[in-house]
Amino acid sequence: MRMIDTHTHLYEEQFDADRESVVERAREAGVDVLLSPAIDRASYEAMFDFTRRYPGSYAMMGLHPTSVNDNPHWKTDLETVEHYLAAPPQGIRFVGVGEIGLDFYWSRESVLEQLEALRVQIEWALRYDLPVVLHTREAWDEMCDLLENYRGRGLRGVLHSFSGTAEHYERMKRLGGFLFGVGGPVTYKKSAIAALLPHMELSELVLETDSPYLPPVPHRGQRNESAYLPLIAQRIAELKGVDVEEVAETTTRQAATCFGLPLS
Repeated sequence: MRMIDTHTHLYEEQFDADRESVVERAREAGVDVLLSPAIDRASYEAMFDFTRRYPGSYAMMGLHPTSVNDNPHWKTDLETVEHYLAAPPQGIRFVGVGEIGLDFYWSRESVLEQLEALRVQIEWALRYDLPVVLHTREAWDEMCDLLENYRGRGLRGVLHSFSGTAEHYERMKRLGGFLFGVGGPVTYKKSAIAALLPHMELSELVLETDSPYLPPVPHRGQRNESAYLPLIAQRIAELKGVDVEEVAETTTRQAATCFGLPLS
């Protein structure tokens, strides 16, 4: 059973002590493709090193919305993103623009800056014909409003860790081109995505861990890792009433198509 973790940060310092073992456990679990979304300039080099070192690893490029908050140099940081997209480092092929988006959980003082940064990076995704990976927290109305302005322009990608309402799901579905990332929260007792998932199409979903964050049950409170992806697939299978092999096959195919990855 082969799976793609479409969103994992195994390059972060939480894995410095045992990264080799973490990657090996993922492979043993059938997770042989790892997609690394970017965060900010402080972590780009670590992401590049990880991607070069481990076969089956792919990088994205972007500026995370919380890295815009309280950052007087966010426009300069965006220039760095543009530089890398135009001229990827040796040995790196970017498969997406991400993780980008809107996050108003901590503060709404940088709403305008986050919106501008997102629009700029979406335009780059369209220019380079890359999918976007969109982080959204406490900003689903604003995200839907913004994305609806790009209807018909070929924008595509993944709504990372989808946690919107049924209305948000329908709005995104009508846009077309977007997949819904499902991770550890689908295993929680109080989970918006678990309640909504029976009404979603399996062909609209991709798997993700967001390691080291959002670990699935029974690992809540621990460091998350890509080897736990089968737990997410199993919970989706239960909620959809299908075999876990079907979940793995369908989500893998969807992810490979979205990010331009080989299926074998």
